Amino acid sequence: MESAEPGNPAKLLPQFPKTSQVKQQALQLGFHKVGIATVPDAGSEPLSAGLKHWLGKGYEADMAWMHHPARQEIRAVMPEVQSVICVALNYYTGHERSPEPHTAKISRYGWGRDYHRVMGKRLKALAHWLEEQDEHIRTRFYVDTGSVQDKVWAERAGIGWIAKNSNVITREYGSWVFLGEVLTNLDLTPDAPHTAHCGTCTRCLDACPTEAIAAPFTVDANRCIAYHTIENRAANLPEPMRSSLHGWVAGCDICQDVCPWNERFAKDTDIEDFQPYPENVNPTLEELSDISEDDWSDRFRASALRRIKPEMLRRNALATLDALSQTTTDHGE
Repeated sequence: MESAEPGNPAKLLPQFPKTSQVKQQALQLGFHKVGIATVPDAGSEPLSAGLKHWLGKGYEADMAWMHHPARQEIRAVMPEVQSVICVALNYYTGHERSPEPHTAKISRYGWGRDYHRVMGKRLKALAHWLEEQDEHIRTRFYVDTGSVQDKVWAERAGIGWIAKNSNVITREYGSWVFLGEVLTNLDLTPDAPHTAHCGTCTRCLDACPTEAIAAPFTVDANRCIAYHTIENRAANLPEPMRSSLHGWVAGCDICQDVCPWNERFAKDTDIEDFQPYPENVNPTLEELSDISEDDWSDRFRASALRRIKPEMLRRNALATLDALSQTTTDHGE
């Protein structure tokens, strides 16, 4: 087998194993979707144009890591990369939130076991399987943990399309999917990039209570409920965000809940790890407003929600309780 020459990481490896074998292995490992994208020659295609525009607008808020140079050039992550194997896992479960106003709302992505662990285990197995096929095969894998534009590569690999709310929508599962990728020096046969199918629909833009979708396909984190409840470390949330949470304490699913593709194609996942921990579906604002460190540690065991520290949960819940109290006062006058 011909290998990459020393000092020349761009030299292609033969197509081994076959692309069909790679995809079959990914599906056998439990991924619901898999697609392949070819990495273009450096500078041949402006894959980072959208990211640069977004950063130029200041829409990243305090997420300084979005400026990492490797996010704009995938070869800075893996110099010898030739192909990106993109995968998706459906995480939807049919549980519903209570409409009771004192219910604390948690985004579906955080209801069950930490997706980094669930998907990471499968990605590691796929990467190891690839490297076992030949000593010259190299891989690196990511699940929302590195400087890789997951959504851009997923669209290029035919997994789905980047929607007006900036989520990736798949035909089979809507946008209720986690994305991951394996970078490799194998020269695999690429899939056709997915075409967009949002059409003239603007439900996500119209439904966002803070107008965080500044324009179709563009989310301003400065106005995004998900950003402020998950990433904002400040002791107090800015106004008018405090009065606009509508019960959300961990993420926000509004733009996904109203999406026609999700209404039509959402289906229950077959991954048991994504079934909700019972206390995550309909907690109350009151119980989270004074959650202790120990309760937080027990409640969010092996959970992606551990990124939201106890003081942040208390802050988020109290903000909504204050807004509810103010509304009651106003109506009583």
